[in-house]
Amino acid sequence: MPNTLQEMIKKKLDQKGWSYSDVARRGGISRSTVHHLATSAQLAQMPQQTTLEGLARGLGVPAAPVLRAAAEAAGIQVYFENAPKNTDPEVDILIASVQKLSPTDRRHVAALVESLLQAGESQAG
Repeated sequence: MPNTLQEMIKKKLDQKGWSYSDVARRGGISRSTVHHLATSAQLAQMPQQTTLEGLARGLGVPAAPVLRAAAEAAGIQVYFENAPKNTDPEVDILIASVQKLSPTDRRHVAALVESLLQAGESQAG
């Protein structure tokens, strides 16, 4: 069963008639990275934020939903603080459950959360 990130990529490819190479070129990331993210049911670790931002650019979608979908694909449980049910995909707060993560992966999650919070503050101001 595909994860949310795989579904997101497949939907955009189908809608636009794009290839992995098209997405890679548009996002400034490698074709092999796009292929890996599109075909891996479970990611071994959270991809770098710059990689996910490139994927979002390549797909022509906001970064926040891509970041959340990648976190879920990496096995990070996410929930949204102070958010109503059926949250808008632009919500910027991501809280991860880190009990099963390595110290390196925890640092990636912390950087992701910090980035999302900063993005929210700049949009509000």
